[in-house]
Amino acid sequence: MERKLDDDVLDAVGPRLRALRRDRGITLAGLAATTGVSESTLSRLESGRRRPSLELLLPLARIYDVPLDDLVGAPRTGDPRIHLTPIRRFGMTFVPLSRRPGGVHAFKMIIPARPEPLEPTPQTHEGFEWLYVLGGRLRLVTGERDLTLPPGEAAEFDTSLPHWLGSADGGAVELLILFGLQGVRAHVRSDPQRTDAVPQRTDDAPQRSDRAGGGR
Repeated sequence: MERKLDDDVLDAVGPRLRALRRDRGITLAGLAATTGVSESTLSRLESGRRRPSLELLLPLARIYDVPLDDLVGAPRTGDPRIHLTPIRRFGMTFVPLSRRPGGVHAFKMIIPARPEPLEPTPQTHEGFEWLYVLGGRLRLVTGERDLTLPPGEAAEFDTSLPHWLGSADGGAVELLILFGLQGVRAHVRSDPQRTDAVPQRTDDAPQRSDRAGGGR
């Protein structure tokens, strides 16, 4: 029984690696150049024709920036709790709320308090982002727009536009984020009986709502 469980775990590694690579828009040739693992070995690893080993998985875990346990997808035994591992980047804390590779990823983002608000330093990358402010006042800069979102407001935007998130007043900010590849957007349903729902926009500007769940 244990042998079958181990085989099932190892058989799932290849599809998981392929989904991670495609999710990040990386080619096999590019991955081979970055990791030093040959393109043919990577292809066989993703197709299941090559058994994963620690030597092969460690550089891939670094490139994909995921824990080795998540890369392997080994089942947790005897502990029903969800183990969240915070990631600290750019002076902010990201708590992953989803474990499935590919598709839309969910995070809780925490922007710490500072004596003075930071100046925006917009960045761009592929994808689409939806966010909801839990606490604090968020400053959201997208393209030429500069918005302040209090708790309870939501926004969504194309991350290929220059964008930046920070505190509007130097206080701590907590928000939920859904992030997906280009074309993968959060679909938020509104009450069909409501007449004050925010209409859908078709331009590339960030969309906002004064109510939770009204980001579209």
